[in-house]
Amino acid sequence: MASHDSLLSFASLPSILIAINIVLCSFSLSTSATLNIGGFSVDLIHRDSPDSPFYNSSETPSQRTAKAVYRSINRVNHFKPTRSSTSPQSVESEIISDKGEYLMKYSVGTPPVAVLGIADTGSDLIWLQCKPCTDCYEQAFPLFDPGKSNTFKTIACNSRECDSLGEMGHCSSSSTCLYSMSYGDQSFTNGDLAFDTLTLGSSSSSASGSQPASFSNIVIGCGHNNGGTFSVDGSGIIGLGGGMVSLVSQLGSSADGSTRSISGPEVVSTPLVTKNPDNFYVLTLEAMSVGNKRLELGNSSPFIEGNIIIDSGTTLTLLPVDFYKEFESAVAEEIDAERTPDPEDVLSLCYKSASDNIGAPIITAHFRGADVQLNQLNTFVRLGEELLCLAFRPDERLSIFGNLAQMSFLVGYDLKENTVSFMPADCNRMHM
Repeated sequence: MASHDSLLSFASLPSILIAINIVLCSFSLSTSATLNIGGFSVDLIHRDSPDSPFYNSSETPSQRTAKAVYRSINRVNHFKPTRSSTSPQSVESEIISDKGEYLMKYSVGTPPVAVLGIADTGSDLIWLQCKPCTDCYEQAFPLFDPGKSNTFKTIACNSRECDSLGEMGHCSSSSTCLYSMSYGDQSFTNGDLAFDTLTLGSSSSSASGSQPASFSNIVIGCGHNNGGTFSVDGSGIIGLGGGMVSLVSQLGSSADGSTRSISGPEVVSTPLVTKNPDNFYVLTLEAMSVGNKRLELGNSSPFIEGNIIIDSGTTLTLLPVDFYKEFESAVAEEIDAERTPDPEDVLSLCYKSASDNIGAPIITAHFRGADVQLNQLNTFVRLGEELLCLAFRPDERLSIFGNLAQMSFLVGYDLKENTVSFMPADCNRMHM
């Protein structure tokens, strides 16, 4: 039910920022998908697809889904970071899911060195592990050696780029910019802020025929002291947030291309809300409807503008605790099936059913100015052969509109107009 390949696409805005279009689809695990929209596109291959190097053939589909759901609980901690030259019209870079996250293939330096980094919409900085390494976590391929790149150069500590890091940037004894970043899950990175060339290229399986493209003077973090919950298969993070040093913002100011916004009679749009820090994509959720019953967020807790993060890296949708109780009760009232507990005690509304047909109600997310209707594909997840659970969970810290809720939608982020748009997607046609 939740086994899917995913696709992330970017279309550049002239000399400002990039519009991001994401479509998460429920495809057969035997295939992958590519979509070209304007500036450049990025293939997302689910970790559990046979196309992925991390595929475990001994696991059942429900086992893979269950692991993704349970891993996503730790994802919430990631949203609290603290201090501690060619532009082809279409460029593609493969992204592979790793432990609930997506690994993105790219190259850095001149000559280019291939790297796998975690693609993250919840942070900004692009960083990787570098030589010399004071203390680095284990990775399966050699560390990047900046001394062998003809285009690597450190950034001055009095620069605009260093200032954009705020408290995470500081000066070295030689007046170059250093960065220090840690996350709520205790992961961290420290190193030099620098410019280098970044190259994105098509995967060999892509049929679009687009060629790799290199972008010079991209701000990166060269990490010499890194640790935490990182996989040996990746090196660092590709920040896709909304801040100045994210890949999204940097390519928007360095690449040429035409803007391709989502359009059509089924498109609904809601404003992006500016928050500090600006690396999260934040929306305003006003209510949720279960069938014909509308539940207002302001009834159970104080209503806040910009109250939910939209994130393709989180599996579940997280809601405020008091509101979730009311929401779950409304869903349970609509379903006449045998309830059963989640053995892992992660999800609280589960049913014993080998069939997906449990009479689940249509659920609608009422964002400001945009009603997004969700079907059972978006709202329930199979965790076992006879275990079907509501893919929502209460959380005291923050609310997140997760990737299951976004499946089979084309989600467009227009960073010039500051809007997010939703349109139902025909994934079968996109897969051709």
